[in-house]
Amino acid sequence: MGHPRKALRTASIGAVSATLVAGTALGLAPAATAADASAVPGVRFVDIAGDGGTVLKANVVTPAGADGSRTYPVIVLPTSWAMPQVEYLAQAKKLADAGYVVVSYNSRGFWQSGGHIEVAGPPDIADASKVIDWALAHTPADPAKVGMAGVSYGAGISLLAAAQDKRIKAVVALSGWADLIDSIYSGRTQHLQAAGLLGGAGYLTGRPSPELQRILGDFVSSNLAKEQEMIEWGKKRSVVTHLDRLNANGAAVMLGNAWGDTIFPPNQYASFYEKLTGPKRLEFRPGDHATAEATGLLGLPNDTWTSAHRWFDHHLKGVDNGIDREQPVQLKSRSTGGYEGYPDWKSVGANERKIALGGSQRVWANVDSGANGGVVMLSNALDQFLKLPPVASIPLLPRPFAAVWESERSGQVQRVRGTAKLHTTVTATKESGTLVAYLYDVGPLGLGKLVSNAPYTFHGKTPGQPFTVDLELFSTAYDVPAGHRLALVVDTVDPLYIEHNPTGAQLTFSSPPADPSYVSVPLRSE
Repeated sequence: MGHPRKALRTASIGAVSATLVAGTALGLAPAATAADASAVPGVRFVDIAGDGGTVLKANVVTPAGADGSRTYPVIVLPTSWAMPQVEYLAQAKKLADAGYVVVSYNSRGFWQSGGHIEVAGPPDIADASKVIDWALAHTPADPAKVGMAGVSYGAGISLLAAAQDKRIKAVVALSGWADLIDSIYSGRTQHLQAAGLLGGAGYLTGRPSPELQRILGDFVSSNLAKEQEMIEWGKKRSVVTHLDRLNANGAAVMLGNAWGDTIFPPNQYASFYEKLTGPKRLEFRPGDHATAEATGLLGLPNDTWTSAHRWFDHHLKGVDNGIDREQPVQLKSRSTGGYEGYPDWKSVGANERKIALGGSQRVWANVDSGANGGVVMLSNALDQFLKLPPVASIPLLPRPFAAVWESERSGQVQRVRGTAKLHTTVTATKESGTLVAYLYDVGPLGLGKLVSNAPYTFHGKTPGQPFTVDLELFSTAYDVPAGHRLALVVDTVDPLYIEHNPTGAQLTFSSPPADPSYVSVPLRSE
C-alpha cells in the first residue's frame, strides 16, 4: 500500500489552491460576502432558520414589480461545496427576470451559515424543506410550483430533498452524485485527489462535523475494518438509495454532468437516470467537475443553464418550449463539440467492438508506468477547452510495469459512446492490490490520447489463485480517427487514486481459452 496520509496532505494543499483560484475566477473569493453583494438591485439578504434552528445565510431575488398581488414559481438553490451564498446570483437574476422567485442559501457548516458540514446528511435535507417553508411564508412563491437546483453539493442535496419533500416538482442537478460510494470509491478504490479536494476545501471554508472527520480519516487511511460503516454512511447520502420515494413523488429530474468529472464520474449518473420513471433528461458535456456550467455562474451564455431554464419553464410554468419532445439524452462529443440526441442511455453505444486481450502479461506493482488519468480539475478542463487530454507514448511505456494490448488500425472513424468494459483474469502474488485500466486512442507515431480509465482494488485474494475482474471504465464520447488504433493499458499506480499494492507484488493478466479476456468498446450506431 502507498502512503495515503502523506498523499492526502499533498492533495489537500492542491485542493486549497484550487479552491482559491476557482473562487477568485468566479468573483467568490473569501472577501466576497453578502455585504459585498448587497448593492445588487433586487437582492435581499436574509437569515433562515434551518433544521434545529440552525441559521442559514440566504439571499432572495424576486421578479421586478412583484407586489403581492400574484404568486410565482419558486426555485431553491443550495450552494456548492465550499462556495459562499453569492454563488448563484447571476443565474438567480436571470430566473427572476423570467418570472421566478429564487432563494439561494449557504449549506450548513459553510461560511457564515451555522452548524457543521454533514455531507448531505439528514439535517441538510431537513434544511431544504425549511427553506421551502420560509419561501412560501415570506415571498410571493406558489406552493404548487416549487423547484430545486444546484451544482455539485447543491445538486446532491436537491435530489435527496426531492425524494423526501413532495412539494418539489422539478429538479436540475448539475455535476452532482446519485451514488456517493460509486463516485469516490468506485472499483473499491479511494479517489485520492477528489477526497483531498473536498476535504481541503471543507476545512478551509467550513466546519466539518466530528462524523465527517472520522469518516474522512478512515477513508484515506484505508481502514478496512471500517469499510462497511463508510459504505453505509455513503448510502444514506445517495439518492439512489431513496429511488423508490423519488419516483413515487414524481419530480421532473434533469441531470447534467461532464465526461471527465474526476469527483462524480458520469457512470453513476447514467445508471441512475435509467432507473428514473418520471419526466427526465440527461446531458453530458466535455470537461471536469462543474466546468461545463461554470461560465453560467458568471452570467455568460451557457448551454447547461439554458437547458436548466427551459426545464423549469416547462415543468413549473407549463411553457410549451418543446423540451419534452426532444430526445431526452443529449450528449456533446469531446471530439467534435456537436450534440447528439438519444431516446435512452442504452441506445448511446448501440454497437459493440470487442478487442481480444490475448496472451499473458506480468507487471510489477508500485511503479507508475507513465499512463495516468491526469490531475483533478485540470486535465479534463484542458480537454474541454483545448482538446488536450492526458497523453502517453504507448511504445515507450515500460513493459515491466504496464500491460499493453493494441487493436488493428481502423479504416474508419470509431465513435466511442458510452461505457467501455474490461473483462480479464488476474493472478496476484499478494492478497491485496490495485490496478488501473486505460483506453487510449493511438496515432501513427504511437502517441496515445486518453479516452477513458478506471481503477480496481481487491482484498482477501489467495496468492497464486486466478480470479476474474470485470471493470467498467468511465463513460465518454470520443471519436477515434481513421487509421488510429485503440490500446488498453493496465498498470498499478495513478496519482488520482490510493493504491493497495504490497511491496514486491506482481500481477499477471491472462486469457484462459474457456474465458477469454477482452475490452468491449461501445460505438455509436451510424
